[in-house]
Amino acid sequence: MNLLDKVNAQLKESALKQDKDKVLTLRLIISALKDKEIEKRGAGAKDSLIKDEDVILVLNKMLKQRRESLEIYRKASRNDLAEKEDKEINIIKEFLPKQLDDNEIKKVCESAIKESAATSIKDMGKAMAIIKSKYSGSIDFSKAGTILKELLSK
Repeated sequence: MNLLDKVNAQLKESALKQDKDKVLTLRLIISALKDKEIEKRGAGAKDSLIKDEDVILVLNKMLKQRRESLEIYRKASRNDLAEKEDKEINIIKEFLPKQLDDNEIKKVCESAIKESAATSIKDMGKAMAIIKSKYSGSIDFSKAGTILKELLSK
């Protein structure tokens, strides 16, 4: 079962359980995925069907937006809105692959540096390209970038 089918199945299940928050979030996900499909079709892609990679890209984008909003709401002491964003984050995370923790990210960065023979920050792009090709969807690239900078500046 692909990710799009899982989202649709969860939507049906949540609608039956009358879980309003989850239904709203899942509808937002489906809407964003339909936008992605339309975008692919408009770009003249031969295969405009949504693949799991597309779903992961859209979910990561949505997750990033929610995290930014959550931070803003917490700074503004808007706990009601922060709580809503936090619920949406947890629902979106259900469909994403397991994210690597900080120690795992550091190990990935170290192996990417060795594999790319990177010696300075100028070579960071080579190491990041290796990480992106192997760990797309399961790693926070902003954390990876920070760790790579730290390791390469030593």
